[in-house]
Amino acid sequence: MTRDPRIDAYIEERTGAFAQPILRHIRAMLHGVDDAIEEGIKWGAPAFLYKGRTLAIMASFKEHAVLSFSRDKEFDLEGLGLEDKAGDAMGRLGRIESMDDLPPDDAIVALTRQAIALEKTGLPKKAKKPAVAVPPLPEPFAEALAVNREAQAVFDGFPPGARRDYVEWIAGAKREATRDKRIATAVEWLAEGKKRNWKYENC
Repeated sequence: MTRDPRIDAYIEERTGAFAQPILRHIRAMLHGVDDAIEEGIKWGAPAFLYKGRTLAIMASFKEHAVLSFSRDKEFDLEGLGLEDKAGDAMGRLGRIESMDDLPPDDAIVALTRQAIALEKTGLPKKAKKPAVAVPPLPEPFAEALAVNREAQAVFDGFPPGARRDYVEWIAGAKREATRDKRIATAVEWLAEGKKRNWKYENC
């Protein structure tokens, strides 16, 4: 296995102290699964490739890191005892803020093997499901948009998937205080022209 010096530089120069042991551990774990796994940079972040195809990407943000497998929508997370945290961060494994947030080593190994097995089949990724209609706006969200014309105009101009991301995020809040906080954040982001997952668009 040849290490890509750009990944060394990424870890040393572009990540916080909290993220460095996380990314180093992920790197070591994936390479330990198969000698054919190679390194590279994809979309500005460290990537792991198998026969030229991207298996996974890891990245560090201000307060969290992520490990995102390119075909994770086809994974059986429940069978590995892992919680599906899609929407919490890029990928389905959620925010990794410390070593304790990493999946167990055996789970990382199993996920990597699943990713390799999917690539070995030679089959393309599963076709995307047809887009579904945007759910009705929660009334408090609709009211908040009504008093901010700029946010309303941006929201109305977004494609259905981008509008749905906001609606489902707000509707998914379990507490009223959480819902109100998400609404305030959504209106702020929309007024700036941002989609719900804008933080991960340039990863």
